This record gives sequence, structure tokens and C-alpha cells, in this order.
Amino acid sequence: MVKVIFTPNIMDLNTSHQYDQIIISCKDIFIKKTIDYGTSWRVLRLISITDQIFIKAKRIRTIQEKKSQKVADDISSELKGIINYSVIGLIQLELGNSEIDELNTELTSKLYDKMIAVSKSTMLDKNHDYGEAWREMSQESFIDLILMKLNRIRQILSNDGVTIISEGIDANFIDIMNYAIFGLILIAEQKPGHSS
Repeated sequence: MVKVIFTPNIMDLNTSHQYDQIIISCKDIFIKKTIDYGTSWRVLRLISITDQIFIKAKRIRTIQEKKSQKVADDISSELKGIINYSVIGLIQLELGNSEIDELNTELTSKLYDKMIAVSKSTMLDKNHDYGEAWREMSQESFIDLILMKLNRIRQILSNDGVTIISEGIDANFIDIMNYAIFGLILIAEQKPGHSS
């Protein structure tokens, strides 16, 4: 019997490391805000979370089109906000939000890690199948795809969360998160031709 040894692609290993580094930065912000504000976001319904992500994505698109900005937060900061709101969306889907209950920092941290693990696993599976095609995409495309996914979530919510053939709200939040992470990876790499 021939033993097949799977050797991961060097680029996959690099992407995995880059992904983890971005998440460390995002989680640091998330936990610090949890310490400052508690989990006040537990009051948010899915449509409100979707709208918060929309505001951030729309601002990035406006900056991309105008090629200028007046408010200090840069595109990277907005992408990190999109990631963290996507995590909030996934947590709300899991816990439900009919009541406002405060989560302690330790539980919040564990829930954050759980959602990231699911998102990263999805990213690695898709990278395997698509060959990291996202590395050739523009920042503009990431934002357009995020906005498209937000419109899908809105439509699913208007259908009372029911889909006939399509992926659910959770899959859309995961895709949004991963597009934002890809955007941050490319910004960090300072790819020529990719706007920051």
C-alpha cells in the first residue's frame, strides 16, 4: 500500500499565518471594546448588524471612488470593523438575541475563537478549490462582493430566514469576513495595482 503524504502549498501556509495575524489584531480590538462596553452589541438584531457592516463597506467604496477621505479611520480600520461585526453576526445567530444578556469576557473570547475557526476552515477549503484566486482580485471587488452578500442577507431576512436552494445567513457572514481578511492581507503586502 502506497502512503500518500499531503504537503501543503507554501502559499497556503503563508495565507494561514497572515490570516492568523489579522485575527490577532481584530480580536485585540474586540476584547478591549468588550472590556470598555461589555457586550452591548447583544441588543442588535441581524438587520442592524447587516446595516453596520453596510455602512463600513459603503464608506470604503466611497473612499475608493473619491480617492480621498476626511474622517481619520482608514480602509484597514473599516475592514477590521467588518470582520468584528461579522463575528457578532455569527454569535447572534448561534445564541439568538431575543433578550439582552451580558456575556463575560472569557465566554465572549471563546465564542469569538469558535466563529473564527469556522471561518478559517471555510477559507482553507475554498483556497484549496479555487487556488487562491482572490490574490489576483482588486480591493474594489472585495467591497462589491461584501455589499452583494449584505444584500443577500437582507433578502434572506425578508424571507424570514428561509432559503430554497441558497446558503444561509451564516455562510454570507463568513464570506464577508473572509473577503475583508483578504483585503487586509493584500493591503499588508502592498500589492501594486491594489488600492488601500
